[in-house]
Amino acid sequence: MSSNNKASFNDFLKKFPKIDLPITLSTDTHFTFSKNNKQLHPFELEQIISLVEGPIEDEFTEVIPCFSIKDTNDFHAIVYWKAALLDYQYVLATFTKKGVPIARKVIAGTFSDGVNIAQSVATLDSDWTINIVTGATGLKEEYDATTSTAIEVELLADGNILEGE
Repeated sequence: MSSNNKASFNDFLKKFPKIDLPITLSTDTHFTFSKNNKQLHPFELEQIISLVEGPIEDEFTEVIPCFSIKDTNDFHAIVYWKAALLDYQYVLATFTKKGVPIARKVIAGTFSDGVNIAQSVATLDSDWTINIVTGATGLKEEYDATTSTAIEVELLADGNILEGE
């Protein structure tokens, strides 16, 4: 993918509406964002998203802008949904005010290797903590909720993302 267009970081950010927290990201939340938010241009994927994702090599990978977190002051925090083959991720990415990547973290999504499936749901709270619950099962097995795991992640004031216990 190569383009002569130059991606403006400010135009890119406008595709991520600022929202009030808390918000919960689950399996189907991205449908709401895909209906309401403008799509990213291929040159924005190439010039901005690839800074945090690495090169997006295939035309089947889709990236949908979800939202940005209000009042981050010294940095920008955005969430996007990335869909690839059997791998659907909500990604939290942070950037300096000039568009330099600071941190990236998958905070929710669904993944399958063809034998097992794992799903994660995330709740982003107003204090910038993110609670992630993950459950996994074999495709031919019944899900057992007692095998779920939970972690807490924190978005720090400098834009870094800290994973707790």
